[in-house]
Amino acid sequence: MNVSFSSWFVIALALLAANLPFLNERLFALVPLKGSDAAGGKPLWLRLIEVLVMYLLVGAVAYLLESRAGNTFAQGWEFYAITLFLFVVLAYPGFVWRYLRKRHG
Repeated sequence: MNVSFSSWFVIALALLAANLPFLNERLFALVPLKGSDAAGGKPLWLRLIEVLVMYLLVGAVAYLLESRAGNTFAQGWEFYAITLFLFVVLAYPGFVWRYLRKRHG
């Protein structure tokens, strides 16, 4: 896998993973929750925890791809802060779809 493809793969994976908690009512899209059929479904705090875990998983995949391509680079806290907020920005479409969309009917 070349570097360009792996970069685009990580971006696509991040976009999917950031929106996944908002697009379903299951925990990590796998585990059904008790009482999630009730009005409101999965609580927001649980969705935010899922977003954080997805960020860590995408980061692990990105680190694995970087290490397979060559040397890995040491990163400071600034890198992780910027990528976390970028991940939150990628989650915005799912948040809008879940909470801000006007439901008709």
